[in-house]
Amino acid sequence: MRKSLLFIVVAFLSAKAVAQELPFVKEPVFQPGEVLSYKLKYGFITAAEGTLKVLNSDLKFDGNSTYRLSVDGVTSGTFDIFYKIRDHYDSYIDKTNLKPYFFQENIREGSYRRQDKARFSQDEKKVVATKGTFPTPNSQTFDLVSSYYFARSLDISKMKSGDYVKLNYFLSDEINQLEIQYLGKEVIKTKLGKISCLKFSPSIKPGRIFRKDSKLYLWITDDGNRVPVKAEVEILVGSVVMEIKSAEGLKYPLQIIK
Repeated sequence: MRKSLLFIVVAFLSAKAVAQELPFVKEPVFQPGEVLSYKLKYGFITAAEGTLKVLNSDLKFDGNSTYRLSVDGVTSGTFDIFYKIRDHYDSYIDKTNLKPYFFQENIREGSYRRQDKARFSQDEKKVVATKGTFPTPNSQTFDLVSSYYFARSLDISKMKSGDYVKLNYFLSDEINQLEIQYLGKEVIKTKLGKISCLKFSPSIKPGRIFRKDSKLYLWITDDGNRVPVKAEVEILVGSVVMEIKSAEGLKYPLQIIK
């Protein structure tokens, strides 16, 4: 199965299932108008850029209002000359419980093309997608985009260093799981300034890209926004780093350490 740019940035994760539903804060930590921009670096070279947007949507599912989560990923510089990527994703989520109703992706990577869609029926515990109908382990299953925004709104007030969070997600033709370990707090220097962050380590599937002992680390702002500002993953040769470029339309002021 081809790995899209979103999958490389967000996932590489283990395939298991969990039945327990996860608690989240009373209100989303994001709002319509939020725009986050990132760059993906291999060594000193910027290989790709990504933009994530939260938009109001006129679409209703099962009579419920939704947010539209929009993600674009593109290669840049020399990488764009030799292997052009233009990936686009949309996820429509419930404004109250943040669960997805509908997901679609348009993948353009070199000569490869793919368009997939998925309709989530949470109460019926199933996903009806381009490649068939798939049962889900519970009524809280996500696509990769909605899982990212839901994870930001998780209630982690009782988590201790070493604890795990697990999210079920659907991708292409199977149900997988995001398994993320909380590692504590750390101050990170970013383009936006020094920021106090929560540090996490998602598990990785060894394969053509990763060593058996490869580690993936993710730093998220320790404030009301929970914005990811940096991610770093070890690969067979060197490492890939994702860094935030800009953050607009945040729900709360970003807490910069002076």
